[in-house]
Amino acid sequence: MPDKITRGNLLLMAESKSYHEQTQINQTLRLREVLKTLPPFARDYFRAMEPKSSAKTRINYAYDIRVFFHFLMEANPNYKNYTISQFDVSDLEKLEPVDIEEYMEYLKVYRHEDELITNSEKGLSRKMSALRSFYSYYFKHQIITKNPTLLVDMPKLHDKAIIRLDADEVALLLDYVETCGSKLSGQALTYYHKTKDRDLAILTLLLGTGIRVSECVGLDLTDVDFKNNGITVTRKGGNQMVVYFGEEVEKALLTYINGDRKAATPLSGHENALFLSTQRRRMGIQAMENMVKKYARQVTPNKKITPHKLRSTYGTSLYKETGDIYLVADVLGHKDVNTTKKHYAAIDEDRRRKAASAVKLRES
Repeated sequence: MPDKITRGNLLLMAESKSYHEQTQINQTLRLREVLKTLPPFARDYFRAMEPKSSAKTRINYAYDIRVFFHFLMEANPNYKNYTISQFDVSDLEKLEPVDIEEYMEYLKVYRHEDELITNSEKGLSRKMSALRSFYSYYFKHQIITKNPTLLVDMPKLHDKAIIRLDADEVALLLDYVETCGSKLSGQALTYYHKTKDRDLAILTLLLGTGIRVSECVGLDLTDVDFKNNGITVTRKGGNQMVVYFGEEVEKALLTYINGDRKAATPLSGHENALFLSTQRRRMGIQAMENMVKKYARQVTPNKKITPHKLRSTYGTSLYKETGDIYLVADVLGHKDVNTTKKHYAAIDEDRRRKAASAVKLRES
C-alpha cells in the first residue's frame, strides 16, 4: 500500500520541482485548506473550475465566496444561527435579488476579524463575478432553479488613466540606480553595493521586455539565452514563451550574472534562481515590488510606480514604435487583444488626431 501523502512529504517532493511546479503544489495545498472553511457542497464548483483556471484564481474565488457566506451569517436573520457547514445548496435559491443587492452594499465596507475591509470598484466587481460564477454552476447543472444574481446589475467599472513612466523618466530611474550610492553612507551604502547590479538588471529587464513581476521572480539561470537574447518565461496558466531582449537588457543581465550572482552561494533549493535576495533565497514578488517602489519614489514622487506600471511603460513604448496592437498583445502575453486595445486606447486617440492633419487637400 502506498505511503499516505501528507503536506510534509508533498513539500519535500516539491523541493526537487521547478519554481513554478512548487508554486502550483503550494497553491493547491492552500486551496484545500480554504475549501475546509466553505460549505461542503462548494467543493463541486471548485472541482469543475479546475480544468479552466489556475490554483491562484480558485483560491481568490474561494476567499470571495467565503465572504458571501459570512455576510449571510452576519446580516441575514434567516442564517443568524448558522455555522458555515450548515449551508446547503438549496439555500442559494432561497435568496432574492434584494439579498444580492444588500451583499453588494455590504462589500463596500465590512469588518473581518477586527479589520475594516473596503473594496474599490475593481474589488467589488471581482467578488460579484465570483458569486455570479458560483451561482451559474449550480443553475446550469439544474441543481437550483433560481439564479438571483442574474437579476442584479453588476458594478460599473470606470476606466482609469494608465500610469506609466515617460521616456525621460525611464532614463532618470536607471541613472538614479546607477549613481545614487554617492548620496548614501553606512549600512545603506553597504546594502546598495550588494544589490545595485541585481536591481539594475531587474529594472532594465522589466522595462525592456514588459514581463510580469510573477514571471520575473520565477526565472532560473537556465531561462536566459544570450545566444539568441531571449528569456523563457512561464505565463499565466503555465504556458511558456520566449521573450526577446535588446542590448541594454543583455548588458545589465551579464553584469549581474557574471558578478554578484556568480559570487553568491544560494541556499539549498534556490540554486537555480536568477534573482536572489540578500538572504540568498529566490527573490519574492513582494521584495521585487518594494525594490521598484523604493527607487521610483525618488525619481517620480507623484506617480505610484509598481512593476506593473513598468509593464505598461514597455507596452506603450512598443505600441508607439510599431503601431501593431497584435504584436504588443503577443509580447505582453495577453490572451485577448481587446485587453491590450483597452489599455492603449489613448495612444490610438493621438494617432487619430494626427491623421486629421496628415492628408492635405491643397498645397499651401
